[in-house]
Amino acid sequence: MQKGNIGVTTENIFPVIKQFLYSDHEIFLREIVSNAVDATQKLKTLQEKGEFTDELGDLTVRVSLDPKKKTLTVSDRGIGMTAEEIEKYINQIAFSGATDFLEKFKDNANAIIGHFGLGFYSAFMVSKKVEIITLSHKEGSKAVKWSCDGNPEYKLEDAKKTDRGTDIVMHIDDDSKEYLEKYKIEELLKKYCRFLPVSIAFGKKTEWKDGKEKETDEDNIVNDTDPIWRKKPADLKDEDYTKFYRTLYPGYDEPLFWIHLNVDYPFNLTGVLFFPKIKNDLDLRRNKIQLYCNQVFVTDSVENIVPDFLTLLHGVIDSPDIPLNVSRSYLQSDANVKKISKYITKKVSDRLDSIFKEDRKVYEEKWDDLKLFINYGLLSEPDFWDKASKFTLLKDSEGKYYTLDDYKVLIKDNQTDKDGNLVYLYSSDPVGQYTYIQNATNKGYSVLVMDGQLDTALVGLLEQKLEKSRFSRVDGDILSRLIQKKDEAQEVLDVEEAANLSGAFKSQMPTLDKSDFNVEVQPMGADEQPVIITQSEYMRRMKEMSKLQAGMSFYGEMPDMYSFVLNSDHPIVSRLNTELKEQTAEQLKPVEAEIKGLKARQAALRSEQDKEKDKFPEEQKQELDKCNEDIKAQENKKQEILSAFAAGQDKVRHLIDLALLQNGLLKGKELNDFVKRAVALL
Repeated sequence: MQKGNIGVTTENIFPVIKQFLYSDHEIFLREIVSNAVDATQKLKTLQEKGEFTDELGDLTVRVSLDPKKKTLTVSDRGIGMTAEEIEKYINQIAFSGATDFLEKFKDNANAIIGHFGLGFYSAFMVSKKVEIITLSHKEGSKAVKWSCDGNPEYKLEDAKKTDRGTDIVMHIDDDSKEYLEKYKIEELLKKYCRFLPVSIAFGKKTEWKDGKEKETDEDNIVNDTDPIWRKKPADLKDEDYTKFYRTLYPGYDEPLFWIHLNVDYPFNLTGVLFFPKIKNDLDLRRNKIQLYCNQVFVTDSVENIVPDFLTLLHGVIDSPDIPLNVSRSYLQSDANVKKISKYITKKVSDRLDSIFKEDRKVYEEKWDDLKLFINYGLLSEPDFWDKASKFTLLKDSEGKYYTLDDYKVLIKDNQTDKDGNLVYLYSSDPVGQYTYIQNATNKGYSVLVMDGQLDTALVGLLEQKLEKSRFSRVDGDILSRLIQKKDEAQEVLDVEEAANLSGAFKSQMPTLDKSDFNVEVQPMGADEQPVIITQSEYMRRMKEMSKLQAGMSFYGEMPDMYSFVLNSDHPIVSRLNTELKEQTAEQLKPVEAEIKGLKARQAALRSEQDKEKDKFPEEQKQELDKCNEDIKAQENKKQEILSAFAAGQDKVRHLIDLALLQNGLLKGKELNDFVKRAVALL
């Protein structure tokens, strides 16, 4: 028996492994099983080259548990090792020193394994003792047993083993006893080893017999050695892809379509990416792309390998050019990773473009499911615009789809304003904004439906990309101002009449939390609604963006700004205005005359103040202050007269409530009062 110390420059190797690999300790099984697969693959290669002439036989890698002995064993029938090879590959670990080691990898546990040949030593993360029992494939070799109990000392002795290959026996530590549970090992094998290229057996298959679950003689093979992405697309049918998708993502809807990746220059990459039905679920279905290295699972956090918007895809990427033991900092700087990212983006763009060109009808049918994904790409990946803008669609309120170029041609003649800007009208809620849509379409305008999760942000991007174009939500203003064909017509009502009518209505506006209303009077045509509520495009858009972007919360706290617009052309509003003038004329006449006189005096005093500046006499300053107070008092008196009229007119409050109800703003007591009033009117 030989004894010795493992060749490291620190005696603290095992505590370091425990401490710095502990957050990822479950990957020990991946490392040990992967080593077994590597040993098996190497034996196949030697046979192909004629350097191994014996029968390969059964090459299954076997994983076995012994809860009584507290051991987990991984056995292979690969190349095995001689005592000299154990000395070279197991006992010598390339460490430059404990200080450098700890400093370099203190924040990067994953990079330790692989970079320093520590794949095997990951077993010590969960084991208090590890044994290697091995017999080399080389003729005349002797079986040896290596053992170590978690310190630099090891034992190397002869062993009783007649079959080539290696058994790794891990004596599981007390603080890792979950790895003696069958379900836990099944879970890890499914996660890390389900597509390894050599069969992995874990126990025997079971069957129900006589009301009990009993083991059969058949091996329980946990992996698929020839996954779909390793095959040629020409050899596969649609059912093969959908079956594979269901295997990866049980319970999910069928994918829209898929891309089979297969490239060997300037890097090696295979895989299958699926377009899922993502609709409005931007976060919950991320990280569904699984990254493999030679069929060994690495990670499902691929943000640094593919552009952010592509993390919404599902599927598998397999590349030996991405290191098995990845770290985020490494991925961000790795040249191959950047090339792979660009390649995948191009393949996705080409695939979407080909579907669009080959069968536009099918593409349109899938657009509502694709839209969020493509919009996310347009917004987050600048290079995506050049290709994706050709197959990005807009949907109108009638359910018709248009490319950006098609739609521009459609609306150019009718929706160009007096300044030469093309105005894109859109709705974010076709049901809630139905009346506004109808008003627009009745005038021959087209209205887009932009009710997606990212459409507010997309509107801003489109305004940047499309020359002389402006997007306006259909309820953002009255139509004549949304698309101004010529200078706005003079108001039918004079300024004083309009001010009195708006004042009367404003007095009856309810107080809504975080909502402000500005009441105005505009001629909109006798056939239009008597009153509409519009919302500022800019402020509404900023508030919606505040929900998506950090740093814009200021806008989210601001009140909603609404314009309550009375249509002076409508018969009901016209009659109310006539009644207002008739019933308040006598009361308003002396008040308005007083206000007129006071304002004339106010104007004269201000003119004197402007001339005198700092020498304005104190007496005149006091007189101006008194004049301002008197004007305010008279205006309050005038408002009381207007309010008294409005309070006695059920039609005023009814028009207000109808407009609020139409916009989902009538709630609580106001809604209850409206219902009672409506019943009374009936």
